Amino acid sequence: MATRTKSQIRVGIGGWTYAPWRGVFYPEDLTQKRELEYASRQLTTIEINGTFYGLQKPESYMKWHDETPDDFAFALKAPRYATNRRVLAEAGDSIERFFGSGLEHLKHKLGPINWQFATTKQFDAEDFEAFLALLPKKLDGLTLRHAVEVRHASFRDEAFVALARKYGVAIVLAGDSEYPQIASLTAPFVYARIMGTTGAHAQGYAKKALDAWAERARQLAAGAVPDDLEPLEARAAAKGARDVYLYVISGFKERNPAAAKAIIERL
Repeated sequence: MATRTKSQIRVGIGGWTYAPWRGVFYPEDLTQKRELEYASRQLTTIEINGTFYGLQKPESYMKWHDETPDDFAFALKAPRYATNRRVLAEAGDSIERFFGSGLEHLKHKLGPINWQFATTKQFDAEDFEAFLALLPKKLDGLTLRHAVEVRHASFRDEAFVALARKYGVAIVLAGDSEYPQIASLTAPFVYARIMGTTGAHAQGYAKKALDAWAERARQLAAGAVPDDLEPLEARAAAKGARDVYLYVISGFKERNPAAAKAIIERL
């Protein structure tokens, strides 16, 4: 495969249904059933959170596909039933049910899948590799992109980074948060979740911080780890273009859409 010279940077939020966004992000007169239609035209990606709590219907995926622009992308949080377990190697049935629930109806709008682990889940190399081996690479002709969001300090281990790289799985980059940051590039794409918005700024972040995240996204898209992020291994020269998916999550949630829009404007 030829080396890619171009990449896409997508910026968005988690979910689209949140009452405090009405009249702030959403126009006052917008009906709730049109919120996804509106949000998908202000942002370039959305992380679906409902998939974390339960299986969605094929009809829902069809509806989400049809309500969004052609160049939009969804990320999906994988079901907690697969990740919140003592033995990850036993997650096969949950993973199979998830991929049998209709994700393929998103078609080319199916972006990366975020496998989020509990803050108490510790790194066990053998069990974690068994889990990674369960993740399918294709679904109905679509190439799947997997990311793992680990939130325990034991994962700051070069053995974990090596496993993620072996399986082509991205390590979710935690920004402005209490979670351990592992800014190692292990996949053909980058998945970042930034969590530092506050109510003190109309756009969630100060202008300087928004400028910084836009610049970090550019560097990550070029295949380089920015100097102010924390990889586990020694920094290397840029190694080719990568798509970047950046989500403004948590923090002061009311400001997250404004922060995402401000980063998009800078890009």
